[in-house]
Amino acid sequence: MAIKMLRPRTARVLNSIVSQYIETAAPVSSSAVMTGIDLGVCSATIRNEMAALEEEGYISRPHHAAGSVPLDKGYRYYVGSLAHVGLPVVEQLLINHLFHQVEDEIEEWMELAGTILAQQVRSIVMVTRPAAPATRFKHMELISLQPNLALLVLVLEGARVKQQLLNLDNVTSQEELSAVASKLSGTYKGKKIGEISVSREELTPVEKTVTEIVIRLMQAENRQDQKESFIDGLPYLLSQPEFCRGENLGSVLNLVEQKRLTELMSSGGVSGHRVDVVIGEENKAEDAHNFSLVMSRYGLEDEFAGTIGVVGPKRMHYPKAIALVGYLSLVMGKLVAELYGRDLTGQNSQHPTDHTSKQN
Repeated sequence: MAIKMLRPRTARVLNSIVSQYIETAAPVSSSAVMTGIDLGVCSATIRNEMAALEEEGYISRPHHAAGSVPLDKGYRYYVGSLAHVGLPVVEQLLINHLFHQVEDEIEEWMELAGTILAQQVRSIVMVTRPAAPATRFKHMELISLQPNLALLVLVLEGARVKQQLLNLDNVTSQEELSAVASKLSGTYKGKKIGEISVSREELTPVEKTVTEIVIRLMQAENRQDQKESFIDGLPYLLSQPEFCRGENLGSVLNLVEQKRLTELMSSGGVSGHRVDVVIGEENKAEDAHNFSLVMSRYGLEDEFAGTIGVVGPKRMHYPKAIALVGYLSLVMGKLVAELYGRDLTGQNSQHPTDHTSKQN
């Protein structure tokens, strides 16, 4: 859905309608537009501009005598016309202070970021735990505990360690176990689950048993990564005029299921360290057409990254949401990088924002 450039006066009228509707949730009249911006023209000219915007699908009127409300196309133009959106320095300092008050734990950072965002934007927020794009094997050790019992220590990329007791059919020495661990570590290093096979003829019975356990542990880790997230803000969303009425309540309740939120976030096209905005019917899921998403990745891109995002009404305060998501993802990214001894290079004090992000 390509959005053409509007004439400066027409664009100012449209942006005035969108910004006023965001603040009031009430249809915007031509007199309200005239009061909100000084265009030096008469009310008839404003009404003509609004009629043209309605004809081109940027706005609509609930009924003939009512004011105008933005459509998806109008919101998209408004978001695309926003200049660089940054968080005031005072708010940046406050956020930094709050993060310095919590423990150096990823879970603490996730909860704090989600709480701040939900309170400020007054919508549902989801923060996913940083994870590798796909669980990859790094290294393993086999430690003999008894003649027929060993401890498997599996190290995955992202500094994650899994352990599993291993019952052996035959007595196996530490030397034999170390040889198995060395061989499989060299074979599987850097591989994902689908690249590890238990049916290869050159594997011994012990190696096949160990490989089966490795695959199960990696599958469990993938499932755990998908589950670990922080969600907040449902009461704020339910207080919004769009969703306090019965006809829209079902879509809200369906949306707040963690699985649905995860699907929306993953389908939002988030990449790099930019802020992406997905509006209304740009969402692939039909039951999300009444919502907008503002999202960003944080952490070590292509290594160990999570997502922070807000899901709210299309009548979202986009400048505030974009600025907060961008700055919180920056703060979280730096903390994750420090935790893993990395350096985030080439990033500014605010993330770049993709104001034209859409899903078609």
